[in-house]
Amino acid sequence: MVSEICLGTMTWGVQNSEAEGHEQLDYALAQGVNFIDTAELYAIPPGAETYGKTEEIIGTWLAKTGRRGDVVLATKVAGGGNRWIRGGRPPSGESVREALEGSLRRLRTDYVDLYQIHWPARGSYHFENHWSYDPSRQDRDAVVPQLEEVLQAIGDLEREGKIRHLGLSNESAWGTMQYLRLSQERGWPRVATIQNEYNLLRRYYDTDLAELAHHEGVGLLAYSPLAGGALSGKYLDGALPEGTRGALLGGSNRNTEFTEPAIRAYMKLAADHGLDVCQMAVAYCLTKPFMTSAIIGATGMDQLRSDISAAKLRLGDDVLDGIEDIHRRYPRTL
Repeated sequence: MVSEICLGTMTWGVQNSEAEGHEQLDYALAQGVNFIDTAELYAIPPGAETYGKTEEIIGTWLAKTGRRGDVVLATKVAGGGNRWIRGGRPPSGESVREALEGSLRRLRTDYVDLYQIHWPARGSYHFENHWSYDPSRQDRDAVVPQLEEVLQAIGDLEREGKIRHLGLSNESAWGTMQYLRLSQERGWPRVATIQNEYNLLRRYYDTDLAELAHHEGVGLLAYSPLAGGALSGKYLDGALPEGTRGALLGGSNRNTEFTEPAIRAYMKLAADHGLDVCQMAVAYCLTKPFMTSAIIGATGMDQLRSDISAAKLRLGDDVLDGIEDIHRRYPRTL
């Protein structure tokens, strides 16, 4: 069982120091959060110099506190394409094992509760790739064997006690069903979760994947429930506040000429009902029947306190109706 709020950690190692990461962990656990998400790729922005730093910070906290048994720990194997991670090779049986062993060393543990494939090697419509995404270019005869090899390796690692559960990330309905089919046919680990983006601006999960979640019992771990901070309004009119991820990356890819009207409308709706727009956004995610946990990330303790407390917020029908009205008026998400 995991908490409705999952503590995301990708800012630790660049925007947050080791001490700040430890402080966030201490506070989150004190508030009942037992779920921590990370990845070998992190910290963000990704690069050879930041690779693995976030896992190392979690590892020093686990070593210091001895609280491994109190947390459900999730990490991810990179999907390929970054030359500083195993030469950019896509996941294979050999590279999955290599990646996991590296994560275990950095995390200072001998198992992870949830091991996730960070993105499909065949490509994804996430990461602002929606407009160029073209699955007709995929070669099924190459894709399926690659999935088989990865899933078999994860099965071996599960039998060795190094992995408890399998998760996907930035995955499609078709890709998820292939993993589910293979696990049923071969007796390999079954997908437990999908970690995809979900927020008021990007609601891809509401259709095919929601149906899949309902019938197959594969829950969503929603990343970027605040749309990378854009829903706070801090990037409106091209603003890039110092120290924010937008400033580090040179802009916010979720704050555009198309999303700004929606952001302003959500901010007004929250204000009209005496709500904090960020808490409203997280609380909305938690109303969805397919939601397992919403992954929050904070660079400051005030933000962390606010985001965690959003789990206690119950949105009235008037607020939920207002959200749907805005979504219909501003359906464009990119």
